[in-house]
Amino acid sequence: MSRTWKITVIVLALAGIVSTPLIWLLDSPDSGQLVGASVQGAVGIAALVWALFQSPAGQVDDVAAHTGEAEAEDGGTALTGVKRPKGRGNGSAKARRTGKAKATGEGSRAVSGVDYE
Repeated sequence: MSRTWKITVIVLALAGIVSTPLIWLLDSPDSGQLVGASVQGAVGIAALVWALFQSPAGQVDDVAAHTGEAEAEDGGTALTGVKRPKGRGNGSAKARRTGKAKATGEGSRAVSGVDYE
C-alpha cells in the first residue's frame, strides 16, 4: 500500500469513527441508530487498525552476501552486490563480503556493494 493510500484510509477511518456515530448519538438515537452507530464505529476502527499494519509499497530488504567475482569488458557492468536503479525501493539494501568486481575497457563499470546508478 502506498503512503498516500495509507494516509487516505487512516483519515477516512477516523472520520467514519467520529462523524456519523457522534451525530446520531447526540440526537437521542433509537435502537436502530444506536446499532448503526456501533457498526460504523467498529468498521472505522477495523479499517484504521488494518491501515496501520500495512507495510509500505515497494519496501524490500535486499541483501547480497558472499557473492562471487564479476568481470566486465568494453562498456559492460560488473556487479557483485545489489542494484537499486535511481535509488528505487524503500527497504534497506546491504552488501556483505561481496566478491571482487573488475571492469576493463572504455565505459565499463565495476561495483562491489550497492549500485544506485
